[in-house]
Amino acid sequence: MGQDSKIRVLVAKPGLDGHERGAHVVAYGLRDEGFEVIYTGLRQTPEQIVSAAVQEDVDVIGLSILSGAHLTLTKKVMAGLKAKGANDILVTVGGVIPEEDKKTLEEMGVGGVFTSGSKIKDIAAFIRTKIGGNA
Repeated sequence: MGQDSKIRVLVAKPGLDGHERGAHVVAYGLRDEGFEVIYTGLRQTPEQIVSAAVQEDVDVIGLSILSGAHLTLTKKVMAGLKAKGANDILVTVGGVIPEEDKKTLEEMGVGGVFTSGSKIKDIAAFIRTKIGGNA
């Protein structure tokens, strides 16, 4: 990553979940923290998310999932990234994630899990630590 390049984050809402307030808060918050943020909008398939992440050459994917389908959807995104040779992209998951599922997500390769109430500054600091760069 070049000296002047910002960390690029794709914020995505996979599945049928229609609640995007949390995703908006994270997207705007990370933008205010200096990240370059791309928001895919609602009801994206894992395939659409992977395709957008590769096309946009992002450093991070933030999946916002409130529907309860976080394990299935995240598994599909991780598999899609691997299939495209893009498993160097940091994947984070946020939303309503039961404590017992956090370990499963991490075992899938998810870099960080942020539940409701996580502070934007903490998410930004986590991403900076994992990616480096100037954002």
